[in-house]
Amino acid sequence: MRITDIQRCEVRPGRLVEWTLSPATVAAADGLPEDSRPPAYIQESHIRTAKCVREDGLFVPTWLGTAFDIPGPVDLDVLQEALRAWTLRHETLRSGFRWVGDELRRFTLDAGDVSLHREVTGDFSDAGALVRHLEGRFDTVADALRWPSFLYTAVVREDSASVYLAFDHTNVDAYSMHRIAAEVHELYAAGVEGRDPVARTPAASYVDFCGIERADADRIDDSHEVVARWREFIRRCDGRLPSFPVDLGVEPDGPLPPQRMLSEPLADAETAAAFEAYCRPYGGSLVGLLAATALILHELGGQSVYRTVVPFHTRVKSRWSDSVGWYVGGAPIEVPVAGRPDLPGTLRAVRAELRANRALARMPLARVLKLLGADFRPSSPDLYSIVSFLDARSIPGAGRWEEMRARALLRVSYGDQVCVWVNRLPEGLWLASRYPDTDVAAKNMRLYAERLRDLAASLL
Repeated sequence: MRITDIQRCEVRPGRLVEWTLSPATVAAADGLPEDSRPPAYIQESHIRTAKCVREDGLFVPTWLGTAFDIPGPVDLDVLQEALRAWTLRHETLRSGFRWVGDELRRFTLDAGDVSLHREVTGDFSDAGALVRHLEGRFDTVADALRWPSFLYTAVVREDSASVYLAFDHTNVDAYSMHRIAAEVHELYAAGVEGRDPVARTPAASYVDFCGIERADADRIDDSHEVVARWREFIRRCDGRLPSFPVDLGVEPDGPLPPQRMLSEPLADAETAAAFEAYCRPYGGSLVGLLAATALILHELGGQSVYRTVVPFHTRVKSRWSDSVGWYVGGAPIEVPVAGRPDLPGTLRAVRAELRANRALARMPLARVLKLLGADFRPSSPDLYSIVSFLDARSIPGAGRWEEMRARALLRVSYGDQVCVWVNRLPEGLWLASRYPDTDVAAKNMRLYAERLRDLAASLL
């Protein structure tokens, strides 16, 4: 699935319909007792970061979304039931948080108390006006500091409907976003045809996972080996978490800059296959992407060691594979690139670092930082820069994504870091990135993308 923003999503005019949790559902949530299952560390860190940034006077939307089409004249009643059924399948969507003093406490609705409210917003004949309206609504509703923190919409036309769903990050990750289109499509098709949906095992609860992960994380203290390894990594990063090691034209200690989006093909299917084949003896395309990035950034920025935090999913047991939630951790790596490094040597170095450090991603970084006593008062929604890789071809529905016009959406707003996502799709490799909106950053990110494209093509 291509990752992009809503401005590049080819939104078409039509009648806009919205679904939110009904007033009765919200009222039921108001009276709920505390759920003993705590927030995940990553959820709590995200919410506290949003709170800190807001208190500094800046509203920074960070929602994730998905977009896809449903063909034919669309039955809104059936679509509404499909969306409700999908919501009930994933417990995190009926769970939220309240502040009790300085602590976050969870509440969770029973499935029987969840209903959706539908409202026709109006007809939009101008695509630009519709995009601005959708973005504004998603900014307002899919917000970390409110509940419910998601919004469902559809742009309805005589021959089809385009569905746009937006969620605060506490509920979803990129992998979750890639699964939604196929699930909702199947629920809608089953409703139209009057049959039961294709049999699936019930989705495991991310809320359960949060409790399990947090209990494991709370068992360690500051003498644990994982904490010691992060302590040394941060020390070698001059006491900070790593940024993208090129000039981004960002003023030190200045205001948080607006961001820009880069979203484009990186390689066709043949080139992607050749890149994978070349990198397979060293561990595959993720290793290749990180090695290529290390070499390119050495060329552009001159650093002798490439340090970064690599995102990994934490769905280490198959029970979580169908679950919607934020199953992501990070592993630190350090790749030497001094002198005249070659690609095979850098691939070997990356492979060794990932083998040695990947398990660190299972320990929430927010817990580690708390034990380190590090003063990382968040002033940006991104604590560090990332380069992420996902082979999305095996995700259910991947073969139909182009037919469904399915897209994963990122909100590009403010931030001083660089985030890069590369997806392996049936049609090849797709690159998406958000980065500070400066001329210097735009130049260096363009050079990075071009060098990455050239390196992949050179392996054909």
